[in-house]
Amino acid sequence: QVQLVESGGGLVQAGGSLTLSCVASGRTFSSYSMGWFRQAPGQEREFVGTIRRTGGATYYADSVKGRFTISRDNAKNTVYLQMTSLNPEDTAVYYCAAGGIYAHSGPSGYDYWGQGTQVTVSS
Repeated sequence: QVQLVESGGGLVQAGGSLTLSCVASGRTFSSYSMGWFRQAPGQEREFVGTIRRTGGATYYADSVKGRFTISRDNAKNTVYLQMTSLNPEDTAVYYCAAGGIYAHSGPSGYDYWGQGTQVTVSS
């Protein structure tokens, strides 16, 4: 089992920045690809990005590419989502997830999920 706890969400003005953290406990954090997803009210869960086990590769949704950056610190069992140039369309609950070594944009590739943290971007 892996337990994931996100933090860092909040209210930010358009154009601002926010960094989310996700701390993992349980089985070996470095064994997992770590993904970030988000879900706005009335919408399906949307892939944001993922980072491979060693942090050597990252992949992003087109909607956030160039604005969001995922990083991880395996010594701290933590994955980060740095968000810049935020706009109201980024408003959602953000979830981190732990998945297999090739987990990518599909939620089914992730076995463990955090409870989510709310990000609200005001215009």
